[in-house]
Amino acid sequence: MTGDASIGVLLVDDDAPIRTGLRAVLDADPGITVLGESADGAEVPGLAGRLAPDVVVMDVRMPAVGGGTAARALLRRPGPPRVLVLTTFGHDRHVLDALRAGAGGFLLKRTPPRDVVRAVHTVAAGESLLFPAAVRELVAGFATDDGDRLAAAGLTAREGGVLRLMARGLSDAEIAGELALDVGTVTTDVAAVLAKTGSRGRTQAVVAAYSSGFVDPRFPVR
Repeated sequence: MTGDASIGVLLVDDDAPIRTGLRAVLDADPGITVLGESADGAEVPGLAGRLAPDVVVMDVRMPAVGGGTAARALLRRPGPPRVLVLTTFGHDRHVLDALRAGAGGFLLKRTPPRDVVRAVHTVAAGESLLFPAAVRELVAGFATDDGDRLAAAGLTAREGGVLRLMARGLSDAEIAGELALDVGTVTTDVAAVLAKTGSRGRTQAVVAAYSSGFVDPRFPVR
């Protein structure tokens, strides 16, 4: 967080009116400060290094360097900010690339302002903005190279069950209810799933689960 405890945000979109609208929406929230803007994903690593934002809100499609490529470059760095990607169409390979790189979630550009603000707070808190049906459709529509990543992760039977429930979008408390476990145990299991799969958050773990076939993306998880 920035010094006054507000969430520092970097906006990246080649459409100036979109940036202006987002800035107005986010700056209206007392808990968020827009630190800077850019129209080019190539500038993101350098700007992030100088401005130290908590969250980068970034378009996935830009003329030079898009959000998926920028997210990969940014998230490879030590202690990177959280990334929230924006898209005009949910069924977009660039969105999937950004999620596989570790973005905390994605929003459609037509998302209502209050939901954009809520999403920034959610991602800044280290949580994932996970829409299971949308992620499932993304993975089912595009080939990936995750291969046997989940098979190699060495998940226990219970951790695998936890991951399947994560793929349904369940919270730790909801998973605990499903499996008749205490919430603390589930939280530990979720942390183990993320560590073993090398995931930055729930969304990346769920994408890997679908991409590898650990959870079949063609069907809703039961």
